[in-house]
Amino acid sequence: MTLFGVTLFAVEEFIILDLIHAKDAGGSMVIHTFGGYYGLAISWVLYRPNLDLSKRLHGSVYHSDVFAMIGTLFLWMFWPSFNSAITDHGDGQHRAAINTYLALASTVLTTIAMSSLFQKKGKLDMVHIQNSTLAGGVAVGTAAEFMLTPYGSLIVGFCCGILSTLGYIYISPFLEKRLKIQDTCGIHNLHAMPGVIGGIVGAITAATASEEVYGREGLINTFDFEGEFKDRVPTIQGGFQAAGICVAIVFGIGGGIIVGIILKLPIWGDPADDNCFDDEVYWELPEDEESIPPILEYNNHMSNKQQDMSETNFSVEQS
Repeated sequence: MTLFGVTLFAVEEFIILDLIHAKDAGGSMVIHTFGGYYGLAISWVLYRPNLDLSKRLHGSVYHSDVFAMIGTLFLWMFWPSFNSAITDHGDGQHRAAINTYLALASTVLTTIAMSSLFQKKGKLDMVHIQNSTLAGGVAVGTAAEFMLTPYGSLIVGFCCGILSTLGYIYISPFLEKRLKIQDTCGIHNLHAMPGVIGGIVGAITAATASEEVYGREGLINTFDFEGEFKDRVPTIQGGFQAAGICVAIVFGIGGGIIVGIILKLPIWGDPADDNCFDDEVYWELPEDEESIPPILEYNNHMSNKQQDMSETNFSVEQS
């Protein structure tokens, strides 16, 4: 999967950045959109109906979630560096860092509000805080070095906070139940959908660029209107930005399906359905961890909680 993934990534990156000459400093299209749909397509092809046999292992524990928040904090702090690393020194990097920080800040506030709103008693869901708080950084990646303006960055972060949080609550269960796509970590909500949003925002921002706002030299530096692309204008650039997101989606879904079919061949020694999500198959575990109690899945936790409460109330009424 990794061998084909890296190869496909290199090809689609060359097409998007060199042939189409789209700008994607933070990789919203070439990294997040492609990688997200590549993994989802493979998951769809590899889905096995008997995975319910190992469903009790598909989850996490609270102390592990808290420890994983360290990763979220590091990602949050360094995402502006990620988005601005390959932009032009000076104005481009300055804009990219500021736009990313503003989008991330807006996403954090929106995610906390949405998570509290949709959870019982206003409590926060750790999965939302770990993941959805980063969605704004993904979505602003393509347009980070453009004149997105502060309020534009805040709007992007606000929309991604809503979409990503609702994705964990509603879209992930729908994908698994109806489309048979098992998205263990919610990649669709943090990378794929925000990546598509980032591509769309980049296309709109590029198409509306003007010499009055950027200045002639600024326009050339930002969009690299040099060499064979010296005659390209912002409106045409916006169209090529939109084409870039289409290429990323096609390579992600198409490549994922092909690789999934290869991985489905009965030569790889896959574990049995009742051993999936079980570390004991591949790792030596301490004795106290070899027998894992049932854990609620993150993407069905609301329905599971409601079912548990109904069973408890029924037992109380019987007694």
